[in-house]
Amino acid sequence: MFTIPEQFSAATKANLDAQLAIVNAFTSKALESVEKFVELNLTAVKSSWEESSVAAKQLLAVKDPQEFFTLTAAHAQPNAEKALAYGRHLINIATNAQSELSKSTEEHVADTNRKVLAFVEEISKNAPAGSENAVALLKSAIGNANASYDQFNKTAKQAAEAIETNLNSAVTQISQATAKAAPRAATVAKKA
Repeated sequence: MFTIPEQFSAATKANLDAQLAIVNAFTSKALESVEKFVELNLTAVKSSWEESSVAAKQLLAVKDPQEFFTLTAAHAQPNAEKALAYGRHLINIATNAQSELSKSTEEHVADTNRKVLAFVEEISKNAPAGSENAVALLKSAIGNANASYDQFNKTAKQAAEAIETNLNSAVTQISQATAKAAPRAATVAKKA
């Protein structure tokens, strides 16, 4: 049979281990997301540099204003589409990171809750007579904390979904505006 100090020590160690696991999971997921973000940016910079070099050579070879405007208009649409693709990819990285962090947090919190409840049950079995009210109060506090966490988690998920919806809507609107602007730019280039 364990004594209360030994049980408390074991529970404290388990809690610290759980917190360390949460920190490690967060750090791992965050670094993975940063790695994807850096890779996306390096790819975008490399591609942009190569395309800019080609475009600059083409623009330097232009012989009249009409050709300049036509060439500029021809580059506008692909550049806008690439910017939109970059935005979509960035949104995807952020959404996946948020989802994975949320899932990891939920798993660790559920595991910690199970351990805390098991600890409280063990203590309540060995608690001295007359401490039933204190144990009931502790169980109630744990239940209230869990309910608060659940509500916070639901609210955070709703906020993340709203942000994702708004970002996707913005990307769609920009895409539509770009699609409308490209023919106009080509028309202006032809008139010039």
